Amino acid sequence: MISKVYTATVYGIGGIKIDVEVDISFGLPSFTIVGLPEVSVRESKERVRAAIKNAGFEFPNDRITINLAPADVRKEGSSFDLPIAIGLLTSMGILKEGVINDYIIAGELSLDGRIKGIRGVLPITMLAQKEGFKRIVVPYENGNEASIVKDIHIFGATHLLEIVQFFKGEDVLKVFVCRDRSSEVGLRDNGLNFSDIKGHTHAKRALEIAASGSHNVLMIGPPGSGKTMLARRIPTILPVLNYEEAIETTKIHSIAGLLTMDKSLILQRPFRAPHHTISDAGLIGGGHVPRPGEISLAHNGVLFLDEFPEYKRNVLDGLRQPLEDGYVTISRVTHAIMFPARFMLVAAMNPCPCGYWGDTRRACTCTSSQIYRYRSRISGPLLDRIDLHIEVPSVTIRELGTEREEETSEKIKERVMKARKIQEERFKGKKIYANSQMPTRMIKKYCEVNSSAQALLEKAIEKFGLSPRAYHRILKVARTIADLDGMELIEDSCVAEAIQYRVLDKRLVV
Repeated sequence: MISKVYTATVYGIGGIKIDVEVDISFGLPSFTIVGLPEVSVRESKERVRAAIKNAGFEFPNDRITINLAPADVRKEGSSFDLPIAIGLLTSMGILKEGVINDYIIAGELSLDGRIKGIRGVLPITMLAQKEGFKRIVVPYENGNEASIVKDIHIFGATHLLEIVQFFKGEDVLKVFVCRDRSSEVGLRDNGLNFSDIKGHTHAKRALEIAASGSHNVLMIGPPGSGKTMLARRIPTILPVLNYEEAIETTKIHSIAGLLTMDKSLILQRPFRAPHHTISDAGLIGGGHVPRPGEISLAHNGVLFLDEFPEYKRNVLDGLRQPLEDGYVTISRVTHAIMFPARFMLVAAMNPCPCGYWGDTRRACTCTSSQIYRYRSRISGPLLDRIDLHIEVPSVTIRELGTEREEETSEKIKERVMKARKIQEERFKGKKIYANSQMPTRMIKKYCEVNSSAQALLEKAIEKFGLSPRAYHRILKVARTIADLDGMELIEDSCVAEAIQYRVLDKRLVV
C-alpha cells in the first residue's frame, strides 16, 4: 500500500515542501530511502524502526521503499524521522490515509518513540502557511517557535503514540496559539549602559555616529583601554528591531538551532563576538550542507571582532563582499544558497603586537617591521570598507575616580533615533534604511557639499592616498553627522569630522 505524508526541509532561510511517499510491498525484507538523502536521513531507517517497535507496533517484514520528492533536492537533517514513521503506520493500515492529508509533519524520533526538537521549525511553519496548509505537527519543544506564524494551527507532540492516538481521534495534542508579539520586540534589557563607561568622549561620539548611520567601526587602542566595553554597549543605542526584522532574524537563529522554548522570538538586535580562531566557514557560513555563519547570525545587529589582526587573512577577506552587498552566497556544485548578512561591523585591535605603541605611560617594545607586519594582516580593501577608524586611549585613574555622571544610553539613543527618522524619510520606498547603504548614485544626490568642503576633501584624499571607496564613505559619514546635527546641507565641519575618523589608520603608520 502506498501512502503520502507532507513535510518540509530548510533551504537557505526558507523552506521547500517535501512529499514523503511510502510503499510497502511483497518481497525480500528491505528498507530503502531514495530522493537524494544525506547521511542523517539515511540513518533515520534505524531510528524509525526502533521507535515503531518500542511504541508497541509490529514492524513490517516486507520490502519498504521511501521516496522523498522532489528527488533533485538534497535532504538533510533528522526532521524526516516523524513523517517517515507516520507514512509507514499509514501504509500498515494503522492510520487512515485521509486524516493526514491536511498536515505538514516534522520531527526527530528517539529509539523509544519520543519526539525531539529540530532546527528550522519557523521557516518550515512559514512555508506550510504559504502553501495553504492549515495544520502542522511539530515537536513540543518547538511549539512556541512555530506559534509565531499566524493563520495556521500548531500541534505539539512529545511521543509517537500521542500522534497515532490523535489521528485516530482517541486523544488530543497540545495546541500552541499564535499571539501578536509585535509589541514584545525590543522590550528586553541586557543591563549594559554607556553611563557605565568613564571618559572616552571622543570614542562615544564616534560610536553614536556609527549607530546613527549603521557605519562600520574600527577601534584602535592599548589592552584594557575599554574597546570591548564600548562595543558591547552599542546595541543599547541602536534602534529597536521592528517586527519584520525580528522575524527574519529569528528565522536565521532557528536554522542554526539557537532557539529555546523560552526564547522563540529574537527581541533584541543580535550581538555576535566570535573568537579569532574561527574558520572561514564558521564566520561566513558553509559546510557540506550550507549553514549560516556568524555574519548571518549578526544580521540586523552587530558583529564584533576583537583582536582584529589575529583573525586569519582569508577569513577577514571573506567579509568584503557581504559588507558591500548585505548578503553572502554559498556556492556548491549542484546549488547556491544565499543568506542575509546586513550587519554593523565593529572591530578592535591593538596599535602594535605588544599593544603600547603611542601610549604615554608604557613604552612600546616592538620594532618598526613588527608593527608593519602586524597591521598588514588587515588588507587595504577591507580597511576601505570600514567607515570610522578611532583611537581609544587608556583612561587615567583620575577619570575613573571622577563622580561626574556619564551620558546614558537612553540619551544617546534619542539622538540616534532622530537621525534614523530623517534617513527613513529620505530613503522611503528605496529598500534601504541608513546612510551607509547608499549606492553611488544616491551619494551624488544626497551628499552634496559646498566648494570649500569639496576642497578640504580633495586635499585629504591627496595627502593620505585614500581610494575612491574611502572618498564615498567619508561623504556617507559626513551625511550622518549632518543628520545628527539637524543640518539639511553638509557643512565644512561635518566633512572635517568625517575625515578625522577616516584617517586615523594613516596617522598610525610607523
